[in-house]
Amino acid sequence: MGQRVLRSRRTLYERDSELAAVDEALAELAGLGTEGAAPADRPLGALLAFAGRAGIGKTTLLAEVRRRAAAQGCTVLSARGGEQEQRVAFHVARQLLQPRLAGAPEAELRASLGSWYDIVGPALGLCAPTEGAPPDQQGLRDGLDWVLTHLAVRRAPMVLVLDDAHWADPESLGWLAAFAPRAEQLPLLVVVAYRPDELPEHADAFRGLPGRAGGRPHGLEPLSAGAVADLVRESLGADADDAFCHECWAVTAGNPFEAVELTAKVHDRGLDPTEDGAPLLRDLAAAVKGSGLIARLERLGPSAVRFAWACAVLGTEIRPELAAAVAGLGHEEAADAADALRGGRILTGAETLEFVHPLIATAVYRAIPPATRVALHGQAAWCVTDDGQGATAAARHLLETHPEGDTWVVRQLRAAAGETLRAGAPDTARGYLARALREPPPAKERAAVLYELGSASLLTEPATTVNHLRAALQEPIAEPALRQHIVYRLSQVLAHSDRLAEASETLAREIRMTGDARVRLRMCSEQFMWDAFRADEPDHPSRSRRLARLADRLRGRDLTERYVIGLRTWDAIQRGEPADVALQHAERALAGGLGWAEADRGFEVPVLVALAFMYADRPDRTEELFAAGIADYERQGWRGAHLSFAYTLLGYVRYRRGRLVEAEDLARSGLRLAERVGPGTPAHWYALGTLIQTLLARGRTDEATRLAEDHAFQEPFPAAVVFPDAQTVHGELLLARGLVKDAAAELAAAGRRLEPRGIRNPSWCPWQLHLARAEAHDTPERARATALDAVTRARRFGAPSAIGQALRTAAEVSTGEARLAYLREAVAYLDRSPAAYELACALVALGTEDRDTAHLRRGLEIAGQCGADALAETARTELATTEGAAL
Repeated sequence: MGQRVLRSRRTLYERDSELAAVDEALAELAGLGTEGAAPADRPLGALLAFAGRAGIGKTTLLAEVRRRAAAQGCTVLSARGGEQEQRVAFHVARQLLQPRLAGAPEAELRASLGSWYDIVGPALGLCAPTEGAPPDQQGLRDGLDWVLTHLAVRRAPMVLVLDDAHWADPESLGWLAAFAPRAEQLPLLVVVAYRPDELPEHADAFRGLPGRAGGRPHGLEPLSAGAVADLVRESLGADADDAFCHECWAVTAGNPFEAVELTAKVHDRGLDPTEDGAPLLRDLAAAVKGSGLIARLERLGPSAVRFAWACAVLGTEIRPELAAAVAGLGHEEAADAADALRGGRILTGAETLEFVHPLIATAVYRAIPPATRVALHGQAAWCVTDDGQGATAAARHLLETHPEGDTWVVRQLRAAAGETLRAGAPDTARGYLARALREPPPAKERAAVLYELGSASLLTEPATTVNHLRAALQEPIAEPALRQHIVYRLSQVLAHSDRLAEASETLAREIRMTGDARVRLRMCSEQFMWDAFRADEPDHPSRSRRLARLADRLRGRDLTERYVIGLRTWDAIQRGEPADVALQHAERALAGGLGWAEADRGFEVPVLVALAFMYADRPDRTEELFAAGIADYERQGWRGAHLSFAYTLLGYVRYRRGRLVEAEDLARSGLRLAERVGPGTPAHWYALGTLIQTLLARGRTDEATRLAEDHAFQEPFPAAVVFPDAQTVHGELLLARGLVKDAAAELAAAGRRLEPRGIRNPSWCPWQLHLARAEAHDTPERARATALDAVTRARRFGAPSAIGQALRTAAEVSTGEARLAYLREAVAYLDRSPAAYELACALVALGTEDRDTAHLRRGLEIAGQCGADALAETARTELATTEGAAL
């Protein structure tokens, strides 16, 4: 036996197909091709996944992947999920990216990451979170995408290796699963390994692989009897006989980890690998796992057991001195324990320790008596805090302790939640705060914890947020500012959940209770805002009068006053007051600054003020304000609902300017972002309404119909006011499909809903214009009356685009000289407006009516520039007919 020694690096048995896939991917990544093929035009990345049960050899295979990648000059990023670190946000992302970025001076790091520094820096542990609103989850993922893409291009070719993906934290795993399909477009090979029965649902992208990766992961199978025999002879010598080798295979079921450990035990015992020794293998195999492993650990002595327990609690990347502190061992005693555990093939490493295999770590952790395990986690929380690792490092341990009313625990969990939330991991922050609430906190802090818990749930679980915030208001609150913040947040989440009436009533109750004039003004401004979006507001005229009286007294000294003036602007637009009046208020609101990403403020008022310029025929100013607002969002890392609204409404601006191709692209971008937020949200309705209108203007009625059907764009329409008005767009679609009676009914219902609220501006909602067209089929006199009423309203508002569009509709439902006169006046007004598509429609109609080829040619040219394909075809047909008649 003295001649037989265990080799430090073993042959990989029966993994030829997996290694061939790796070699092929590495060759293509380096641009070498395969089988002598010509070099590829560019590096070609891929995603490879290996799935198998515990001990099947995934870690050994990935170690070989790393070795081969490094040998070919690839940059290697490596990480491993940890059973104990699953609730540490961005644990895996930090392992992957931090080593490539940390250590650089801050100025260099800021220059490298650019605008992403403040967004991804806290998540990757590169800098402290900034004050203010955190990035949303989509913004953070986009930032991590940018960092990894940037690294892959700069340090190509690159190989990213993730072991034990099933234990990766949700934030990292969700990001990588979404990013992985993009690997083929980069000089990046992504290789992951996981246990298929433990992979969470949000990582299902790893189960169905994209492109040439083959459609499914490579499943690792147990070793055959022959492979186990080769492994035994490699470790114990060529004289191991067949019966002994076959028994090794039988007792391990071909599991590579168990087979390797069994040969080590045979070596340690000095057992001859012969048929006579075969009967002893079953007992030796039992010592490799489960209770046998624990019995083997216990034989190493109480100090080794306690040290191993401490290591199991700490997880991965264990520093010996920290493990000693958790175990309560002195330096020498801990060193002896570590040596014993290394000798017993339980731990490996020197400056940093880790378990020889995750199976061993799991077995040791589960063998800790429950009460002792809880105590060790409590001790670990204190030790990592004393070690300077901060509240977040302590929090994962505190989650495993029992509630005892300890204020230190509450303080640590709240601090960890704040850091984690600002870093962009609200789900993890919510877990910390829920645990803090169970501690429980002192009565005077309970409202604050509930407020923080509600804030952490704001974007992901609005109904839960409402419950937490309402519970907070029932607690004794000593600080008026805290109560005010709770009320603002509660009204915000109610409004964003399409519960605008409740949002308004919540504010109304608090307004009656507060004696601070400035606080009352802020609450009034919030109430005015949510009432402005209520489709069921009971007394809009009264609110409008109160808002006008209040706004006219304010000078815009602070943000609250400017918000009130901004709401007055929007009220003037909806009611159809003269455009000059609305723009005067808009300029007053903007005079002191009206940022789109203000802390603790909604983005609605700045957006409404910007849109006021569009309705008043100054779309350039609107686009200027939108560009600044979108830059605010992107700087803040808000790339979910906020950016969806911005892109959608910018598309709506382009639609009204007649730039239909750009409008469609932006509306589709907004719809994609809205779908990330979820169906049925206001962002979804905005995007669908804009896209359907744009498709109708381009003449693609069938496509607009399919879009509406696919997304249930029909009743019930949202309780919140959206624009373009969803019911009106639906009526316009029905009219385009030739369903005239249905369209008339829908559009008349829209009018009955909007008229009592004083919303009378046809520029804001052209329900009358479409209704007149629908009525013209059966009741032409009523149609003319409807259209002329819209003309009167448009003239009062005064924007040339509104007047021109209304006059064109009046022409459509009129005959004879009146029709021609309305069309000529419509062209004259629209020529002075930015509404290019409406102008093209009026020119084509006028050219058709009076057989004027000049009008038709001009209408055809503008229609082509707008992307109004159906209108352009109509103009060509009419032009050909008119020119033919002239000949």
